[in-house]
Amino acid sequence: MLQLRSRGRKIASVDRLLDANDDDLALAAREDRNAFGILYERYVDRIYGYCLIRLRDRAAAEDASSDVFLKAFAGVNKYHGGNFAAWLFRIAHNAVISILQREQPHSPLEAGREPIDGEPTPEETVLKRAEREELIAGMARLGDEQRIVIELQLAGWTGTQIAEATGKSSAAVKMLRYRAVSRLSAFLISADGTREFSNDR
Repeated sequence: MLQLRSRGRKIASVDRLLDANDDDLALAAREDRNAFGILYERYVDRIYGYCLIRLRDRAAAEDASSDVFLKAFAGVNKYHGGNFAAWLFRIAHNAVISILQREQPHSPLEAGREPIDGEPTPEETVLKRAEREELIAGMARLGDEQRIVIELQLAGWTGTQIAEATGKSSAAVKMLRYRAVSRLSAFLISADGTREFSNDR
């Protein structure tokens, strides 16, 4: 039977690893890949969702997610406990920022090509892109904390998970989300999209 130590306690088996908290798993992962595998399973969907919301490209989000977990695995010896979700989120945030800084502009729509059945027409693509760009413009007007809360929510994170990752209370996350949604709504319903917002957070 596999024996591991975590903060002076033994995690007796792979089955017991499943019940361990994130900090114990992160510390156990220094010696056992199974422990990191459980952390991966717990967080892969959330990290991928966050990367997808930020990068708006499935392939880039998959690459970024892989990079996040490779960096986390390589750096798990440097993790000293406290809040694994926040530590992992910081790695994801930094990976996304790095990609966005070197990102090339998207290529224009292919002209003259007939859409395949089920594929959106160029007109539908342009309209959808315009809606997405309007939402992105609204998101850009949010304060950093509000934007991160909305991005994580869009990525499928629960309020509790967002609170854990950002180090904020659930009440603070709810308030940030409320203010962000109010500001986004005001921006999206404004006639010309030029309404200025105060920088309250």
